[in-house]
Amino acid sequence: MLKNYSSTTEFYLLGFPGSKELRDILFATFFSFYLVTMVGNILIIVVVCVDKRLQTPMYFFLGHLSVLEMLTTTVTVPLMLWGLLLPGMQAISLTACCVQLYLYLSLGISEFILFAAMAVDRYVAVCNPLRYIIIMNSHTCLWVVVVSWVFGFLFEIWPVYATFHLTFCKSNVLDHFYCDRGQLFKLSCDNSFFTEFILFLMAVFVLFGSLIPTIVSYTYIISTILKIPSGSGRWKAFSTCASHFTCVVIGYSSCLFLYVKPKQTQAAEYNRVASLMVVVVNPFLNPFIFTLRNDKFIEVFRDAMKSCYRLLKA
Repeated sequence: MLKNYSSTTEFYLLGFPGSKELRDILFATFFSFYLVTMVGNILIIVVVCVDKRLQTPMYFFLGHLSVLEMLTTTVTVPLMLWGLLLPGMQAISLTACCVQLYLYLSLGISEFILFAAMAVDRYVAVCNPLRYIIIMNSHTCLWVVVVSWVFGFLFEIWPVYATFHLTFCKSNVLDHFYCDRGQLFKLSCDNSFFTEFILFLMAVFVLFGSLIPTIVSYTYIISTILKIPSGSGRWKAFSTCASHFTCVVIGYSSCLFLYVKPKQTQAAEYNRVASLMVVVVNPFLNPFIFTLRNDKFIEVFRDAMKSCYRLLKA
């Protein structure tokens, strides 16, 4: 369909092939997931900002994580839903494809850095509680969040530039529901081995660079928890970390399978399933994981609902 690079003005997203009935089911499912994701994360942000009982580093990071989750899923899911409604393939311009890939990858990197920061925060809270307020002060927390955002958006400039500097001459059909980098490499006629290898090293650097502080932090956390004599004390200490640990396991496992591979090109079905975990399932689960297992958040949320009920009743 394409002759050379200059004629590549748009791509066509194949999305989810199948019957109209299947596409309608997928639309209803993914739309429900997206709606719950947005509402859940908005509630977290509002409650964290409004209630003074949640003005702590852990909830400060959780609020920013919710913002990242909302942006990550919004970058990809609405276009995916629109493609499920329309017959045939979904067109996306070259510029829009570039912007979507850049935002998606940048937000993902910022999220991994924030996960590492939250792990260190839990380490200080469990292993050094007397100095927690001093170490995790407001200046430090703000600095960590700013660094996570800035690093994520600066780090992906060259990878995205290198990807769209390729010559796309094989086709302009992407066998995916968003502008996936692996599928873009499949359309290239250039020898992209060196570029793919550099991107692989960069992915390893980001994922393992943020995973190592998490592993070290939880090693010390588990060691400290095991030394607590009472069972109730051990459970209380563990409960403060359980939500974050669960999200880390789910988030890293899906991204390791998706990005840490020397060859960026991969089976379309494999990429689609792994991508759905990253952009649909994980953002959907995280609000529940962080709230339903958090007694303090549930207490604050219950009080907020009672206050709203009294205002409406008055």
